[in-house]
Amino acid sequence: MIPTLGLYFFRRYMVTTIWFMIGIFALVFIIDFSETSSRMGGLPKYTALSGLLMTVLRIPMILMQTIPFVALFAGMAALISLNRRYELVVTRAAGVSVWQFLRPFAIGAFLFGVLAVTVLNPIAAWGTRQSQVLEAEWGSNRKSSSTGIPWIRQRHDGDDAIIGAKAVEDGGTRLLNVSIIHFDKDGHISFRQDAESAILKDGYWELNKVLETRNGELPKRSPSAQLETNLRQEFVQESLEKPDSISFFALPRKIEAAKSFGFATEPLETQFHSMLSLPLLLVAMTLIAASVSLKFSRFNQSRAVILGGILAGFMLYVVTVLVKAFGSSGIVPPFVAAWLPVVVAMSLGATILLHQEDG
Repeated sequence: MIPTLGLYFFRRYMVTTIWFMIGIFALVFIIDFSETSSRMGGLPKYTALSGLLMTVLRIPMILMQTIPFVALFAGMAALISLNRRYELVVTRAAGVSVWQFLRPFAIGAFLFGVLAVTVLNPIAAWGTRQSQVLEAEWGSNRKSSSTGIPWIRQRHDGDDAIIGAKAVEDGGTRLLNVSIIHFDKDGHISFRQDAESAILKDGYWELNKVLETRNGELPKRSPSAQLETNLRQEFVQESLEKPDSISFFALPRKIEAAKSFGFATEPLETQFHSMLSLPLLLVAMTLIAASVSLKFSRFNQSRAVILGGILAGFMLYVVTVLVKAFGSSGIVPPFVAAWLPVVVAMSLGATILLHQEDG
C-alpha cells in the first residue's frame, strides 16, 4: 500500500508544481513583455518579435527567484486539496503517519530543486547574458544597476585608458557599445574612442566602427582600429562576469580562476553553495507548508493558519537573501551564509510537525 500511495502523492505534488510554474510563466511573460515594450519601444532596432525574444530570454532568471515560493504554494495547495477530498483522513485512518505520507512531497521538492539547479539555472544564466547583448544591439542607453556597466582600466606602454561598455558577450571577451577614454601622463583626458564592439585578441583589442574624438579636432571615423593591451582573456572574464550570470557547472572553475588572479571569491562561493542548498531549501519550504495545511477542514481551511504559512515562507526567503548578501560581501563565510537558513528552517518545520502530530 505504501509504495502505491507514495507514488500517488508524488504525482499529485509534481502536477501541482507544474501548474504553478505554468501560471507564473504566463504571468511573468505578460508583465515583462508589456514593460519591455513600453520602456524600449522607441529604440531604433526594437521590434515586437525581438521584444518577445528578450522576454523569453529573461523569464528563466525570474523563475529562478520564484522557485522557493513555488515549492511553498505547491505543497500547501496539494495538501489542502487532499484534505478536502478526505484522502489524508483515510490515509491517517489506515495507520500511515505524517512522516510517511510527507515523504513523497519531500522527495518531489528535492527533485524539483535538483532540476532547477541543473537545468533551469544554466538556461537562466545564458538567457541573462543574451538579453543584455540584445538590449545593447537595440541601441539602448539605459544605465541599469541590475545589469551593471562594466569598466576596465588598463595601462600599457605609457597609455592609460578606461574601457566601458553597455553589454558583455562571450564571457567578457567581446564588448558592445564601447567607450574608451585615454589619459595623458598628467591624468588629463587626451582623446576618446567610441566603437560598436571590441573583441579581445592576443595582446590587443580589435575595435569595430570607431569614432575617435580629440580636443580641437573634428571627430574621425574608421572601420576598425587596434588598442594594445596586456590584459588576458581569463582576467577580463573573471572581472566582468557576475555570479548570477554564471552556470552552476561553471562556478567551481570560475572560483579557482578568480583565486589565481587574486579576486575576491566570496560572491562566487556564496552563489555555488546557494545552488547546492536549493533542493534542501525547497524541502524546508514543504515542511513549512505541511505545518499549516494538515489540519482537516472539509470546506474552509483556516485563513489565519494559511496566512501564517505564507508569512513564514516569505520570512525564510528574506532571511536567505539577506544572509546570502552577507556571504557575498565577506561578512559571513559563504558556506554558513548558504546553509544556515536551510538547516534552521528544516529544524523549525520538523519541530512544529512533531509538536502537532506527536505531542
